[in-house]
Amino acid sequence: MTELKKIAVIHTDFQEKFGIPRQSNLIDSLKAEIIFEPGYRDPNEFIGLSGFSHLWLLWEFSENVSAGWSPMVYPPRLGGRKHMGVFATRSPFRPNPIGLSSVKLDSIELREGSGPVLHVSGADLLDGTPILDIKPYIRYTDSHPDAVSGFADDVKEYRLEVVFPEHLLSILPPAKREPAIEILKQDPRPAYQKDPDRRYGVAFAGYDIRFHVKGGVLTVCEVVPYRKKASEG
Repeated sequence: MTELKKIAVIHTDFQEKFGIPRQSNLIDSLKAEIIFEPGYRDPNEFIGLSGFSHLWLLWEFSENVSAGWSPMVYPPRLGGRKHMGVFATRSPFRPNPIGLSSVKLDSIELREGSGPVLHVSGADLLDGTPILDIKPYIRYTDSHPDAVSGFADDVKEYRLEVVFPEHLLSILPPAKREPAIEILKQDPRPAYQKDPDRRYGVAFAGYDIRFHVKGGVLTVCEVVPYRKKASEG
């Protein structure tokens, strides 16, 4: 088998896995950029790409490469207690640690020292995730409006009401406020965690956004500069 090569790295506002949207394109206001490796910066490789509005990203679950996999998994949206076959889910623990995401292509920048840089929206990837390949999204073959999504259809509308006090929201840079609220509305918690007294924290855009949830209401209680945990190096 041919060894897969990292062709690029994506840079996002997510320093930790907790809080990353469970699917791509759930939050259009999330911005990211894709920087290519030195061997993949020839502008000729990108001729014609600007004519596409969306892209498919194939990427590596780099945090789970050595974690192994199981034929049965417990989707967090189903409460973490109902198991499904791994191939019926998008679990990161797979036979091959490969992810697939669709993103919106905002622009292509020719940057000195980096070559072509892709600016995209809606990515659901950890900062620094290796990109293995990029393919154009083709509307007439890749879109299936009448498709059935199994158990995922049953939980797609679930959202929280978010209370984000203005004095805390104003700590975030203006461009990061809307996506931060949208991330929280998606409820970052696994469905089996329902303790109203537990405080959670989402690392986003250089800040740790801390909150608790009671009923269907998420209340932000603190926003502080993000500090990498000692175990993360």
